[in-house]
Amino acid sequence: MFDPSFFELIIICVVALVVLGPDRLPGAIKTLGLWIGRLRRSFNSIKREIEQEVGADEIRRQLRNEDIMAKFKNTKSQITESIDSVKNQAESIKNDLNLKKQLSDVTDNLKGDSSSTDESPDSIDPLEKLASSDPAARIIKPVTPEQPAKPEQSNSPVSTNSQPPASTKADETGKPDKTNE
Repeated sequence: MFDPSFFELIIICVVALVVLGPDRLPGAIKTLGLWIGRLRRSFNSIKREIEQEVGADEIRRQLRNEDIMAKFKNTKSQITESIDSVKNQAESIKNDLNLKKQLSDVTDNLKGDSSSTDESPDSIDPLEKLASSDPAARIIKPVTPEQPAKPEQSNSPVSTNSQPPASTKADETGKPDKTNE
């Protein structure tokens, strides 16, 4: 830009000597050197700030890229979890359908067995047969109502029979029978 040659520098010094004189020329050169130093320092500081801004822009870009990548990873993990959840639900539905199919097969087999033979008292519940044929399928047997309780025989002297004792046996009229006496 401004590149003076040796000859041009000599002309500037001669003009400065004539204008300023020999007494003020050393002070003017010293002041000129200070101004040139300040300009260089300000130029260097501006240059440094620009470089820092460029570096800061790169850092900002890098941080933004890392933030975007973190969001991508988060989204990827959420999608992966959703896919796994859907797969688990589909597998559960598939197992339920297989279980229903096995149950219907077992009930069809039992219906076929019961039509060929009379209803046997030791016939197996279809759920029990399914559970015994497939140990992996864990089926909870439904609760069935219990048979009515039979009256228990007790050793107490009071009889629970519906007939009166033989000594007080009554005939059809309701009068005691005295034939045994």
